[in-house]
Amino acid sequence: MKVETAKRVGDEAVWRKYSDNALPPLLQAALDSFVEHGYHGTTIRTVAARAKLSVPGLYHHYASKQALLVAIVQFAMQDLLVRSEDAVAEAGSSVEEQFQLLIECLALFHAHRSELAFIAASEIRSLEGESRTAHIASRDRQQQMVDDIINQGMQEGIFDAEHPKDTSRAIVTMCTGIAQWYRRDGELSPEELAVRYTNIARMTLGIGSGSRR
Repeated sequence: MKVETAKRVGDEAVWRKYSDNALPPLLQAALDSFVEHGYHGTTIRTVAARAKLSVPGLYHHYASKQALLVAIVQFAMQDLLVRSEDAVAEAGSSVEEQFQLLIECLALFHAHRSELAFIAASEIRSLEGESRTAHIASRDRQQQMVDDIINQGMQEGIFDAEHPKDTSRAIVTMCTGIAQWYRRDGELSPEELAVRYTNIARMTLGIGSGSRR
């Protein structure tokens, strides 16, 4: 499924931009149902009714409830990975800037796409066979991006962490955890939250607050 890539639009990168209609209507109906009832508590009939389709009409697009879940989590991970890669590319050769923009990207994604990210994380237990293996591989790839940047920063003497791998995992977990609690009507906008989390992540690596956004 095609997702936006971070080509420059004026002074703003597309990886920072989020639309309200990320998923096709049928997948959005499935996502809403999974959020409300859980994967196992959702029936095909529930999704079809929510999407204003007949059950045979839904099956014309997706062969099963599992196929709907797979499509949702694939979209989530592809969207996050593309945005992350573009954020790092925008940073250029500066390891500190790469780290800063990648953490900003992670925080923005898990705030703007909180329900999508929540289902992609919580329903990994419901994925079957190769789909589960592929999803774990994508998740590991995302973690590895942060690991690699932190390791490079340690080698260059920019970052300071006694346990770099554990620190990297803790920072990523902090960002992915946003999806569990964030509400758009809360105290902070996604952008304000990203500034706060980026600064926390920087201080965790001994480089202090330095967000420019």
